[in-house]
Amino acid sequence: MQKRFFFALFVCLATTIQGQPLHEIMTATFHHLEPDENRSLYFELDNLSFFKDNEYKGELTNGYSLPGLWLQPKLTYQPMSSIRLEAGVHALIFDGANKYPCYAYHDIGRWKGHQYQSGAHLLPFFRAQAELGKVTFVLGNIYGGANHGTMEPLMNPEVNLTQDPEMGFQIITELSRWRLDAWMNWQSYIFEEDTHQEAFTVGFDQRIHLSASDRSLSWYVPIDILVQHRGGEQDTTTMGVQTIVNAGVGLGLRWQTGGRIVRSLEAEAALLGCWQQSGHLWPFDKGMGGSLSLRADIVKDFHASASLFATRDFVSLYGAPFYSTLSQKVSGARVSRLLTPHVGAEWHHSFAENYQLGVKVDAYPLSAGRLTYADGSSSPSSFVNNFSFGIYLRCNPRFLLSALH
Repeated sequence: MQKRFFFALFVCLATTIQGQPLHEIMTATFHHLEPDENRSLYFELDNLSFFKDNEYKGELTNGYSLPGLWLQPKLTYQPMSSIRLEAGVHALIFDGANKYPCYAYHDIGRWKGHQYQSGAHLLPFFRAQAELGKVTFVLGNIYGGANHGTMEPLMNPEVNLTQDPEMGFQIITELSRWRLDAWMNWQSYIFEEDTHQEAFTVGFDQRIHLSASDRSLSWYVPIDILVQHRGGEQDTTTMGVQTIVNAGVGLGLRWQTGGRIVRSLEAEAALLGCWQQSGHLWPFDKGMGGSLSLRADIVKDFHASASLFATRDFVSLYGAPFYSTLSQKVSGARVSRLLTPHVGAEWHHSFAENYQLGVKVDAYPLSAGRLTYADGSSSPSSFVNNFSFGIYLRCNPRFLLSALH
């Protein structure tokens, strides 16, 4: 009965789905330089406050809650029309926590920090940015997370809440029919005789528009590639070099309906792959999956979404646990196949520029095959109803401190 109910819910929502996802509205950052801000010094306070409750069950992952916020107080200065500098601090705070382990806040290896910060997880923040025509170069803290626009099966929107700000190098190219975001996020630096591995991720996120985006009916091709490397010439561990890859290519159609109730519809189909080029992190070296997503912008500020993901062997480097056949709950366990329906509803309200409130509900009625354990034994996996609820408030005030025009 439960299976029939969620299948019916999926079919109903599949007819109407969202425009711009809530995680992009709430967490993406406008990266273009403003010519009228030349030689102006600003103080900016970027903040995202959130409460996210994940009621997850089954063999793939445990449920958990994320009550907290992050703060980025910083100074920004634009000495000329093509250069901008930003410097400040990034602080992550979870309600009720008083100690924060000192390590990269994204699980990139087996090592964990033994030192702690008190009160908040604090990191320095610095960004140097240059624009040359249609090309933007960024060094230091890059425009990460939602700014990449990576397909959701390959990058969980939750990274915008919890991971450290991405650091490294980035090139963004925006033409009328093509957008490229090429980036390197250096997550773990090692010194000589260090006891953990070097780790970094390289990403290539592209959107090719086959027709003008301002037309009522437009086609596009998303192409995403993520490569994570662990090891390094100074590596003193016994884990060896590990290189793992996620990639996806798809075809999308967007229709600006012009209606008062359903304002836009969007459908996207994608073929996804994973590849373990070196190392033994995964029990298989290659895997394939497929996804179909439908999105709609329904009346003012309301959105709905539905998607279906299917695979036999697949691991998503940064995706939600429901897009991987390896269990994050039972060490060494994996499911033989995975069918992940997803339905979601979103609402957001803009109080003014840079002040946004958002609410999101997601359901993952999961159907998986048999669960195989590390010792070779197996058991049937259960059908479970996973859901999450989140409320978010983004506040980003800016104050002019000095203008030397």
